[in-house]
Amino acid sequence: MFDLDRWQEIFASIRSNVLRTVLSGFTVALGLYIFIVLFGIGSGLKNAFTEGFARDAQNLIAIFSGKTTVAYGGLQSDRQVVFKNDDYDEIIAIDPGKVEYSAPKYSTGMMVKYGRESGNYQISGTTGDEKFIENRQLVDGRYISPGDLQRRQNVAVIGRMVQRDLIKDGSPIGRDLEINGTMFKVIGVFSDEGGGDFEERMITIPISTLQQMKKGSDTVNSIQLTYNQNLTPDQAIEYGEEIEKQVKARHKVSPDDENAIRVRNNAENTKNSFQFLFILTLVVGFIGMGTLLAGIIGISNIMVYIVKERTQEIGVRKAIGAKPNSIIALIIQESIVITVISGFIGVGLGVLTLELIGDGLEAYFIKDPSVGWGLIIVAFVCLILAGLIAGFVPSYRASKIKPIEALRAE
Repeated sequence: MFDLDRWQEIFASIRSNVLRTVLSGFTVALGLYIFIVLFGIGSGLKNAFTEGFARDAQNLIAIFSGKTTVAYGGLQSDRQVVFKNDDYDEIIAIDPGKVEYSAPKYSTGMMVKYGRESGNYQISGTTGDEKFIENRQLVDGRYISPGDLQRRQNVAVIGRMVQRDLIKDGSPIGRDLEINGTMFKVIGVFSDEGGGDFEERMITIPISTLQQMKKGSDTVNSIQLTYNQNLTPDQAIEYGEEIEKQVKARHKVSPDDENAIRVRNNAENTKNSFQFLFILTLVVGFIGMGTLLAGIIGISNIMVYIVKERTQEIGVRKAIGAKPNSIIALIIQESIVITVISGFIGVGLGVLTLELIGDGLEAYFIKDPSVGWGLIIVAFVCLILAGLIAGFVPSYRASKIKPIEALRAE
């Protein structure tokens, strides 16, 4: 392998047959290039779908109430369904082992003042589990605690945009905000990358405190929970259907009424996305493997032609004493050299193309297209092995030809 004369002979052969070399290398480079770009775009599609679920927890089930559209159970239609704290307790009691985080929620707009600054903001009365359900990150301080709920504390966790709008200087922790005429102490600041500025202009307070401000009302706007992540999408969908069934029965709502009780279950989107991504992976993998196979077939055909073209040369080598193994090694080495150089070119162009694309295809739901080096190395090694086999098979056959027959070949 490290014989200098052999290496000189290989490169002399390459230089004297430039077109043949370019054609054989082109199939390898093109195969790897298409393989990398295709898998990179497939990865970009996966990234876009994953980001689409980033706003809230991917295992979220949200239950909302509305007006009935069907008369049922002796009650008329156009009846407003109102959730209360007992509804939340009953939903959690259906199957506690399937619940990861949960929170009742009451949201309303209120005037908020700090010094000379003021504005109307969305106030969310809930529990500390909202932090996990909404995928919020604490920037400063802490979130709502069970003690805050039990004692109906006047404490507030504000979004970054609220801090920017109202409390412009210094840390907001410990500052007092006036919410609808009542003073609240700021205990934390959160960010919400998935929700953006809209979510970060919200203020969270204990739901028990907000209900007390609402003259002791125990109503809630919605109930949110995240299901146990050990559940399969089908099991989570079945769990969501059971919740909907029991809540409708509790409020005497027709099973066919889709407006009075609405259950939004992310498991349905997750299942559909998994199916789509599975099909996408199969399609991209099939096309990618096809391009690699085309490269393998191309290099194999060209190596067969190369060996046939060099049949007389092989006869001369055998006539002057060359061993079959040395002939095989020479042709295999030349095949691997062409494959490796072409492979590097294909990999380089493929990675460069993905870098140039960047986030330029976000409008087409392709975000940060890229390919892991592990996959690239596997594809590269496959082509090298193919180049080795492509060179070995015809060279082995040629090495078995008698010198006189090889010299007579045209």
